[in-house]
Amino acid sequence: MSDITTVNKPRAVERVIAGQAVMDGAGVKINRVLTQQLQRRLDPFLMLDNFASDKPNDYIAGFPEHPHRGFETVSYMITGRMRHKDSAGHEGLLTSGGVQWMTAGSGVIHSEMPEQEEGVMEGFQLWLNLPARDKMRTPWYRDFTSSEIPRYTTEAGVAVQVIAGESHGVTGAVQRELTEPLYLDIDLPAGASFEQPLPPGHNAFIYTFRGEVQVDGKAVPALRMAIFANTPGSDGVRIEAPEGGRVIFVAGQPLNEPIAQYGPFVMNTQAEVFQAVQDFREGKFGETAAQ
Repeated sequence: MSDITTVNKPRAVERVIAGQAVMDGAGVKINRVLTQQLQRRLDPFLMLDNFASDKPNDYIAGFPEHPHRGFETVSYMITGRMRHKDSAGHEGLLTSGGVQWMTAGSGVIHSEMPEQEEGVMEGFQLWLNLPARDKMRTPWYRDFTSSEIPRYTTEAGVAVQVIAGESHGVTGAVQRELTEPLYLDIDLPAGASFEQPLPPGHNAFIYTFRGEVQVDGKAVPALRMAIFANTPGSDGVRIEAPEGGRVIFVAGQPLNEPIAQYGPFVMNTQAEVFQAVQDFREGKFGETAAQ
């Protein structure tokens, strides 16, 4: 694939964030990088969790049954195996390099439990908001194995996996009309750089999980997120890796809608959140989820 320069005015880094060490599920240790305080700034994205450990006690308890309504979850397994089940009777096994894209919509109850007792467990979960018109749509999900994720390698040796959106002419596994999410896994060898065109109105960030990269001369070390500035006139991003690094790159079109969140329920008003809680308590979640 040709390394044609496609970005003339790259974005700068607005800030670098370390994230918060939290426990979720039944006691899984994670680094919550995109927190609730950043939801408006990084609209349409609501949350990003990174879990990575070779200590079974950090992940073995997993994420037992829990509900969702009003948004999408994207689970990306770097290493390890995670069994998922939902209230509509669906079940699947997410393995190394695999992705599950789930639209909670009107409501689903699911669980994500490790299918291993030792070894490295590493991955990400990204929450993507749904527009008001789609928050009560029929729940949906699809599992993608590693071999089903489109990928390409640039002439500079940068290996790119396209989970969502489009990059350098390669269409990703998932497309969304309004939020237009772009989700890339980018592995840069030492001395390489990577450019990605991007509309100036899209919010965007990277998270480094191997090595270190640089953006406009600013270092973004491992386990750090860099938020890109929405610079007027910018046409994309440029990432460099003097010593080599691997990042996920996420971008999307803001919805600019109200966000009302109570735990796993993300709606537009508090009244809708109260209704979600009531519906969950009355057992109205997930019977019609479709793959």
